[in-house]
Amino acid sequence: MNLSFKNRIALHYMIATAIIMAVIFSAVFFVVQETMYQNIDNDLTFEASKHSGEIQIIDNAIHFINKKEWEEMEHREIQINPVFIQIIDTLGKVMDKSPNLKSDVLPFKNSEKYSTHFNTYLKDKAIRQIQKPIQSNGETKGYLLAAMSLEPSMMVLIKLRNVLIISFSLMLSVLYFISRYLAGRSIIPVKNITETTNHITKNNLNERVELPFYKDELYDLSFGINKLLKRIEDAIERERQFTSDASHELRTPLSSLRGTLEVLIRKPRTQEEYESKIKYGLSEIDRMSQTLEQLLLLARLNSTSKIINNNEDISLPILIEEILSRNNNEILSKNLSVELKSETSENVVVPKYHANLILDNIINNAIKYSKKNTQIHISITNPKNNIICIIKDEGIGIKNDDIPYLFNHFFRSDALEHKHIYGNGLGLSIAQKSAEAINAKIYVESSINSGSIFTIKF
Repeated sequence: MNLSFKNRIALHYMIATAIIMAVIFSAVFFVVQETMYQNIDNDLTFEASKHSGEIQIIDNAIHFINKKEWEEMEHREIQINPVFIQIIDTLGKVMDKSPNLKSDVLPFKNSEKYSTHFNTYLKDKAIRQIQKPIQSNGETKGYLLAAMSLEPSMMVLIKLRNVLIISFSLMLSVLYFISRYLAGRSIIPVKNITETTNHITKNNLNERVELPFYKDELYDLSFGINKLLKRIEDAIERERQFTSDASHELRTPLSSLRGTLEVLIRKPRTQEEYESKIKYGLSEIDRMSQTLEQLLLLARLNSTSKIINNNEDISLPILIEEILSRNNNEILSKNLSVELKSETSENVVVPKYHANLILDNIINNAIKYSKKNTQIHISITNPKNNIICIIKDEGIGIKNDDIPYLFNHFFRSDALEHKHIYGNGLGLSIAQKSAEAINAKIYVESSINSGSIFTIKF
C-alpha cells in the first residue's frame, strides 16, 4: 500500500488512537458488566440467606414454612424483577419452590464444577443463579436455589456494547479525516522545502528555504538545508573563481612560450639566441608544471577527507630540519642565517603529510621574500599541550590590507612590484587547506619592510 506521507501520519495516529480507545472502551464495558453481576449477586445472596430461615426439615423432607403467605403476597404485588426460589434434595429432586416458578424448575448444577454464582437458562431466558447447601446437624440435606432474570441487564449490556462499537467506528472515521487535515497543515513546511529545492539550480543558488515560525524539527531541517545550500554556493563560487584563476595562470606562460617560439622561427638566430630562448621556454614549462602539480594537490586536499594514506606522525623539529636541508642552496645563495629554537622534546609529533605541506610552503616564502644577509627565526613551544611553531623573517613584508586575502588561490601581494620573485600564489592556499585537514590554525602578522610572522598552532 503506497500512501502519501500525510496519509501515513494520519493512519499511524489513527491506529495508535484506536488501540487506546479499544482499551478504554473494553475497560468501560467490563467494569459495567462486573458491576452489574456484583449487584445481582449481592441481591441473590441476600435472598438466599433470607429464605434459608424460612424452611423446615421433617423426615428428610424440606419445605417452606410460610408458603401460603408467599402466594398471597405475589397476588397482591407486581414483581418487576422477581426472585425464583427452589429447594431440592441431594439427589436433585424438587422438594418445594416459590409460587412464581409455577411449573418451571430451576436447573441444578454440580456444585463442585460451578462457582457460587453462575449464569444459566430458564425456559430459554438468561438467569443468574446461586446454589446454597441446606445443612442439618452438619449433614447436607439439600440445596436452596435462588435465581433472578438476566434479561434486563443483558439488554443494557448489549446496548452499551453496540453504542461503544458504533462510537468507536464513528470516532475513528472522524479522527482519520481530522488527523489527515492536521497532518497536511503540519507538512506545509516540507512542501515549501520541496518546492524551493526543486526550483533551485546552479544559476540561482542564492535562494533559500523559508524558515517555519516554530523552532521545531522542521525548522532545524529547513535551517540545515539552507546551510547546505550556502556551502554548495560557496563551493561552486570557489570552483568558478579557481577555474578562472587557473586558466589565467596557465594562459600566461603558454602565451609567453608561443610568442618566444614565433620569434625564433621568423628568421635565423645565433646559437646563443636559440639557447637563451629555449632555456626561457623550458623555465615557462617548469612554471606550468609546478602550477599544475599545485592545482592537483589543491584538488586532492579539497576532495579527500582528513585521513591521508601514510600520514604517520613525525617529530616537528626533525621535520623542520628536513625542510631547511631541502632549501639549503637558496639559503646559502642569499646568505641567510636560520635560527631554530625548540623548547620541546622530539616526542612532540605532528601529522607528517599535512604538516610538511604547511611548513614547506611557509618556510619557502620566508626564504624567497627575505632580504639578503638577514635572519629567519623559527621557534617551537608546547604550552598547555598545544604545539605552536612561529616562523619570523626580515623580508619585504605584506600590506595590512592584503593579509585577509593571503590564503586565496593565486593571490600575491604587490605581485607587479616583485616580478623577480618566482611564485604563483598557490603555496599559502595549500598550507591553509592542509591546516584545515588536521584542525590546525595559521595566524599572520606583517608590515611593509619589517618582515612577516607566521604562527602555526597544531
